[in-house]
Amino acid sequence: MGHGLMQYGVTILGQRISYAEILGQLAALAVVFLAQRRTLWTWPIQVLATVLLFVVYTSADLGGLAARQVVILAISVYGWWAWSRRRDPVHGVLVRTATWRERVAIAAVLAAGTAGVAVLLDVLNASWAPWPDAWIFVGTVVAFAGQGLGLVEFWLVWLAVDVVGVPLQIHSHLYFSAAVYVVFAVLVLIGVRDWLRTARREAGHRSAEHANA
Repeated sequence: MGHGLMQYGVTILGQRISYAEILGQLAALAVVFLAQRRTLWTWPIQVLATVLLFVVYTSADLGGLAARQVVILAISVYGWWAWSRRRDPVHGVLVRTATWRERVAIAAVLAAGTAGVAVLLDVLNASWAPWPDAWIFVGTVVAFAGQGLGLVEFWLVWLAVDVVGVPLQIHSHLYFSAAVYVVFAVLVLIGVRDWLRTARREAGHRSAEHANA
């Protein structure tokens, strides 16, 4: 199936785009849209996107981007479970802003993780662009982990991933994916605004409940 999806596709503006890339990136785009609305459908659609994009990135010789799909699959299962347990009958999936300790931890994991994965990719000769590939790999893992925990800051990590992802996709001749990354960035900005408003509103509700207890 994967081979067929890569072999066949359409030509847009002179560029050949495989069906796997089109379907995978559209599914990934749908995930961002669904995450804004905090629906559990975010996670099964993410699983679909993960499988398709694994095929795409393996064919493009982007080892880091391909390997991250395996990690994302595991995180998607966790996120599905976590969101199922943290649903409120009135407000939906509960979200919050990260503590300063959590923000420092996120920054540390991004820095150390990128360095470690970049060195590994270089040693294994698994990517022609180990540093940006590693940044996207680690950033994606951190973003999905933050999303599973309901942290508003996961949107900002996604934005940092997009900044590197667009030029990397272009250099890899994955032009459709690059265009989708640009749309991602717009949706991310909307997402962080909406989640921040929700987090502040829910924090106010919790404060009021504690005051009345």
